[in-house]
Amino acid sequence: MMTRDDRINAMLDKHEITELLYAYCNAADRHDHVKMRSLYHEDAFDDHGSFFKGPAMEFIDMLPEIQKPMEILHHNITSINIALDGNYAEGEVYMIAFHRFKTEDGESVDLLVGGRYFDNYERRNGVWKFSLRAAGADWAYYNAPTQTAMDHPMIAATHIATPGPEDPSYQFYKMIKFGQRFR
Repeated sequence: MMTRDDRINAMLDKHEITELLYAYCNAADRHDHVKMRSLYHEDAFDDHGSFFKGPAMEFIDMLPEIQKPMEILHHNITSINIALDGNYAEGEVYMIAFHRFKTEDGESVDLLVGGRYFDNYERRNGVWKFSLRAAGADWAYYNAPTQTAMDHPMIAATHIATPGPEDPSYQFYKMIKFGQRFR
């Protein structure tokens, strides 16, 4: 039976891993490759199926080219299931990811994917990071041409998200620095 201190430590570990998951979404959506690199151990493995399977650092090196046609990326995580064993943890993380991108012929299309990440995490030097991340798809919804209406009058006066440091979140916050503790 776990003691109260054991349960508190487990809760803190799960919270740190959850922050890692949130930082991943932010790094992916903002095309922040420096931040993304800080979330993985140097020897981590990434498995995005036929898209990419290999060392995570090589995947991150490819991200600028992969993300070049991406007009919008929006990752959301929902159910988070984490099992802990000392400095090792496993996670099944449900996600919904929206992608609007330009095809080779210049047409903007939408791809909404529902799936799960199958993760292994390790705490090294007191910090939880990915040691393995595998992406799985449960469903996908595709629209060609895009159905995204970024020019709709209801959002005309809002702050529109953009990849990179031009995104409004980089200007709004002084205290919130997504994934900062991982840098």
